Amino acid sequence: MSDAFIPKRPVVAAYPKMPGTFVEAEAMANYLKEKGVETAFGSLYEENLRKRVRGGEFDLLIMAGGDGSLLRAGNLCAPSRVPILGVNLGRIGFLIQIEKEEWREYFDKLLNGEAWIENRMMLHAEHMRSGEELGSWDALNEVVVGRGHALRPVRLSASVDGRHLTSYVADGLIAATATGSTAYALAAGGPILPPELRNILLVPIAPHLSVDRAVVLAEGSMVSIEVHGENAVLSIDGQPSITLMDDDHVDVRAAEVTAQFVRFGDPGYFYRNLTAHMNENSLGLPG
Repeated sequence: MSDAFIPKRPVVAAYPKMPGTFVEAEAMANYLKEKGVETAFGSLYEENLRKRVRGGEFDLLIMAGGDGSLLRAGNLCAPSRVPILGVNLGRIGFLIQIEKEEWREYFDKLLNGEAWIENRMMLHAEHMRSGEELGSWDALNEVVVGRGHALRPVRLSASVDGRHLTSYVADGLIAATATGSTAYALAAGGPILPPELRNILLVPIAPHLSVDRAVVLAEGSMVSIEVHGENAVLSIDGQPSITLMDDDHVDVRAAEVTAQFVRFGDPGYFYRNLTAHMNENSLGLPG
């Protein structure tokens, strides 16, 4: 756990695709102003606000939205080392500690020095074709190579640090961070990793007569996913997919940038948050 964190120049960002977020975000900004903290406010997709974040004008971004908006905020804030505090206005908030009705209480704790910064590894992915890089991205959750609209599985092979690991006939392969281990990777049957781990998790999606186990790679490893066939696509943190060709590679390693999240209480918050959501989702189900 790092030292106490008290922001001096926060910005409240609203996720515009979610109803009611602007009203709630403006209330948050006004609350902080009443406490004597000069606070900016705007849309996460407003270019002027994004430029100010990238320029290091703020020392905290408060994200009013859900887990999806927190992923977008992570990509914006990580290069400038701006910490993020999420307030959950969505449905499931695996990444977020604060619920909609609790933010005033937590903002008071924040200004009282009761918060700390948690660092989370991100992934860096490069799309390679015939030795040429066609694109590169950073991801907080996962990099997925999977089938596109075709119903047939894709054929993939994975190498770790230049050595062949295994081949897959599957709906896809997920390379996830510890953060992403509670997202798509969890739904595909992968294990839950503690947030502080800097390992890459490989999880096949609906494998057909091939390795069906998740693999946790050693810290610092680089995985290369090679496509065999035509119907594969690449998706980064659930963003619109990119078409891949036969023999394309997607190389994934730990990113140089780190996402920073503001947390409250002891590090055990992660497991309490996780079990609360799992218990909530299992209500009314047999078992």
